[in-house]
Amino acid sequence: MATSLYRLGRAAFTHRKRVLAAWLLLLVAFGGLAMGFGKSTETAFTIPGVEAIEAADLLAQRLPESGAGGASARIVFAAPQGRTVTDPAYRDGIESTIAAAATGGAVAQVSDPYRTGAISPDGRIAYATVTYRGDANAVTDADRTALHAAGDRAASAGVQVEYGGEAMNTPPGNSAAELIGVAVALVVLSVTLGSLLAAGLPLLTALFGVGTAMAAVTALTAVIDLSSIAPTLGLMIGLAVGIDYALFIVTRHKENLAAGLDPREATARAVATAGSAVVFAGATVMIALTALSVVGIPFLTSMGLVAAGVVAIAVLIALTLVPALFGFAGERFDRWPVPGMGKRQRRLSTGDSFGTRWARAITRRPLPVLLVAIIGTGVLALPALGLQLGLPDDGTKAADTTQRHAYDLLAEGFGPGFNGPLTLVIDAADGGNLDAASSAITSAIRNTSDVAAVVPVPASSDTGLVTVIPRSGPSTEETKDLVGQIRGLRGEIEDTTGTRILVTGNTATGIDISQKLASALPIFLAVVVGLSFVLLMIAFRSILVPLKATLGFLLSLAVTFGALVAVFQWGWGAELLGIDTTGPIISFLPVLLIGLLFGLAMDYEVFLVSRMREDYTHGATPDEAVIGGFRHGARVVTAAALIMGSVFAGFILGHDTTIKSIGFALAIGVLVDAFVVRMTIVPAVMALLGHRAWQLPAWLDRILPNVDIEGAGLDTEARADTVDRPELAHSR
Repeated sequence: MATSLYRLGRAAFTHRKRVLAAWLLLLVAFGGLAMGFGKSTETAFTIPGVEAIEAADLLAQRLPESGAGGASARIVFAAPQGRTVTDPAYRDGIESTIAAAATGGAVAQVSDPYRTGAISPDGRIAYATVTYRGDANAVTDADRTALHAAGDRAASAGVQVEYGGEAMNTPPGNSAAELIGVAVALVVLSVTLGSLLAAGLPLLTALFGVGTAMAAVTALTAVIDLSSIAPTLGLMIGLAVGIDYALFIVTRHKENLAAGLDPREATARAVATAGSAVVFAGATVMIALTALSVVGIPFLTSMGLVAAGVVAIAVLIALTLVPALFGFAGERFDRWPVPGMGKRQRRLSTGDSFGTRWARAITRRPLPVLLVAIIGTGVLALPALGLQLGLPDDGTKAADTTQRHAYDLLAEGFGPGFNGPLTLVIDAADGGNLDAASSAITSAIRNTSDVAAVVPVPASSDTGLVTVIPRSGPSTEETKDLVGQIRGLRGEIEDTTGTRILVTGNTATGIDISQKLASALPIFLAVVVGLSFVLLMIAFRSILVPLKATLGFLLSLAVTFGALVAVFQWGWGAELLGIDTTGPIISFLPVLLIGLLFGLAMDYEVFLVSRMREDYTHGATPDEAVIGGFRHGARVVTAAALIMGSVFAGFILGHDTTIKSIGFALAIGVLVDAFVVRMTIVPAVMALLGHRAWQLPAWLDRILPNVDIEGAGLDTEARADTVDRPELAHSR
């Protein structure tokens, strides 16, 4: 591999104008497709084959004229304190809003609270349900604008008007606060590389790669459905790995120039060595992300494939555009030095760095260091034992949003369970006794604990509906238990009445999706770890090194889950992050984190340990190889981890709770994995293993391909290239 990448690096340096032109053409092409054919992403999280979604699909099929199974919104009305919504002035405004809302082109029907009795016992709060003909993804911004315009009629009469429901959800946007991570990255790069030109190059290529990738993702929405979180996730991952991969190659190029190589040869060798680590790191990330498709969940598959595609572009940018820009910089790579950094750079190039001293200290006492690190991370991981999963609802929205205001008003007027109603669908299409089934299940549920109300709803001759209002909130364990109790009651009733009873609604859907995702975790983890283990075994010609890498990742993952539970579920320090409401962790986050963190953790493993193996194959002792790997790699891994952590942390400052939790988890996971696992536990374990770390059974050594990640064949390749093509002997 190293020799192939060597040739690629030289070619990109030599034909830099063509390489740059090709990437610019690709960016323009994807940008044009995105502007011409891109469409909105999906805001709903659905999984085929779970009961709650099957019931919703059945409703959409049986009762399409009523909008059953379609998206819904709620208009919540609140009269001033001490007044009621039945006061004539307020009633006129509310009825005017209901009439205006019913004229929306996508609206199937609007309920009237004065006819349905949807008024709180104290008379101050009322609500109208707006049902749309399509699902939540079919509700447009124009539909939401029309609904707000209708609500203005009641607002002008002095009524507080708020809006909630899945139809009001919009794709999360990106905020300027996320640029803080980019600013931190520039500072770290400047300190690490010592010049603004060298520091700006990884940032420039990363932004270019993210722009190309995001344009491609937007263009893809014309032919495939993408989750609304997929583009934000792609942006998050693209910035982080794009900067890191370019940094790996830029740092090696800088070292090669300092060693006296001409710019072309320095570029080729940087791509051959650091580029090999980038290829394996990127491949590991892509394996982990594409493996999300094996769990059979469409919105997770789209997230994984989008993020994997973004990583692929980041790898290609690092291997082609970065060396092409080296060609434009030529001998002026250290142009525009950062004030005060020159002396530090010279000192680091001649003396021991902190990373070298740290590795030397660990190799002297590896066992105590290992025990302290494992015990410390184990304590931090303890909150993960209390992990609870669920899907976000309006109660998790920011406190200043209309959805959250609507949620709180409904809970105040009708009780906390009102925001999580359960809908029972009774299917009597095969000749069952619908009336008997409806009466029996209604009576059985009324005798169940934690039920505030049970209301049979007239539907059709072969389909019945029963609405169940829990006493507890939608994300509580009590409501989850209630769903299980209801499903336990239906068996005998179904047998005696010849019907089928299904439980649906947003709360039941969240429960079913969470259970489906939890059952998919073991399969997904086995696929990710298995494939990546083989890849790392090929890269390092070792069994123990990949095993150590995998166990270290599991430790990082446990700490990440512990931090998530402590902050987002238990509320420790939540106010510092702008989190207004705590509750269960979003159900797809564990699966997503396994894919993302495993791949990102292996970035640092590959880069740091590949330098150790490079020294080991050149005759260093195991301890010397560990220290040498840190001498060359610790500064880069430190900078890369700070950059990646800062980029992820920038997303914590956004408004969407889901994006906050993803950014927080990735930032914690990356920093813990880099500084505790890769830079503390890894050298301790490598020192304890000694020569055994690099041993491979003879039969396995014969089977595995030799990819030469350490670049042992580069000298031969460089000599042959100069003999065959004398014009490449000198830089231009």
